[in-house]
Amino acid sequence: MPATVHNDTLIYKGSNFFRQRLLLSTLSGRSVRIEEIRSSHDDPGLREYEVSLIRLLDKVTNGTRVELSETGTSVFYQPGILIGGQVTHNCSTQRGIGYYLEVLLALGPFCKEPLNVVLQGVTHHDLDVSVDKVKAAALPILLKFILVDDGLELKVVRRGAPPLGGGEVVFRCPVRRGVRPLQWTSWGLVKRIRGVVYALRVSPTMANRVVEAAKGVMLKFLPDVYINTDQCRGPNAGKSPGFGISLVAETNEKTFYCAEAKSLVAGSGETTLPEDLGRECAQKLLDEIYRGGCVDSSLQWLVALWMALGQKDVSVCVVGPLSDYTITFLQHLKEFFGVMFKLEVLRAGDDDEDSGDEMSTAQRVKMTCVGIGYVNISKRTL
Repeated sequence: MPATVHNDTLIYKGSNFFRQRLLLSTLSGRSVRIEEIRSSHDDPGLREYEVSLIRLLDKVTNGTRVELSETGTSVFYQPGILIGGQVTHNCSTQRGIGYYLEVLLALGPFCKEPLNVVLQGVTHHDLDVSVDKVKAAALPILLKFILVDDGLELKVVRRGAPPLGGGEVVFRCPVRRGVRPLQWTSWGLVKRIRGVVYALRVSPTMANRVVEAAKGVMLKFLPDVYINTDQCRGPNAGKSPGFGISLVAETNEKTFYCAEAKSLVAGSGETTLPEDLGRECAQKLLDEIYRGGCVDSSLQWLVALWMALGQKDVSVCVVGPLSDYTITFLQHLKEFFGVMFKLEVLRAGDDDEDSGDEMSTAQRVKMTCVGIGYVNISKRTL
């Protein structure tokens, strides 16, 4: 639902895209009021993971003001100044660490001090990207905008499966005065497949069975396939049993496609066969490769954000079919920053010559915008 504006405060209704709105509010400095949050539900108001997100944003900012209604169905958020620095946050186990990590990745370059964040909780969750995916596919995208890694790091200290979690990651991100414009229209050919299979509080043979099943599919596509196993033990295995797989396809143009699959939550009454899991993940990766584009479909919105915040120059990126999440994010970018994207659907034959995808029929979208020249004001004083 589009925003209404009152005294320069953007007003939204409903709980959808809560994270998008708080993130863009923090970056733009514009206040938001979100009303009627699950007001028609039996259990109305904010969920635990949403309150946890507000707390995390409060830790990385200075001067943020939050007002909650008694029922929790309305929240007013007035962002403070991004300061970053050293933060430890215990994430809600209702969502994965990736839910919070993506927000920090978007905010990190614009903080006053380099981020050094310890996040604790569920490292692999059905609703969110895993920490492996952020590390393999999202960090390389940020590098294209800031050029020098200069301490950009994501370290998985412990893994944690739902429902109890117990995982821990350390995320470090350097600060920048601004991000550069990007012209990214070629994604190349897949040259290798890499992956990791983790087994937490289950038999180590589970991981080996997942590896064999996944390789059985991928080797029909490409000979260069290597899948590592992470046999976690003791405290490093988290608090709940589970196993899963993350696969990454890398192209010769440094594009990374990622797919994931994990076992069902312990105690749900159903069992997951390792062979089914391996094949499921391999098929998901092939589908992601078929979609094409220069970025993984789940990370399109991050690219759009950094394109919009870039220097006052034209940025171009060709992506696969736009996800619903990305479409809404583009609408929010217009409301918070006034940035509009030109979207062109590329027909067969319009793809870049180097894409290596002449036989594919998946729809490609060329995203073009002029950056607003967003400047990290705090960076000047360092």
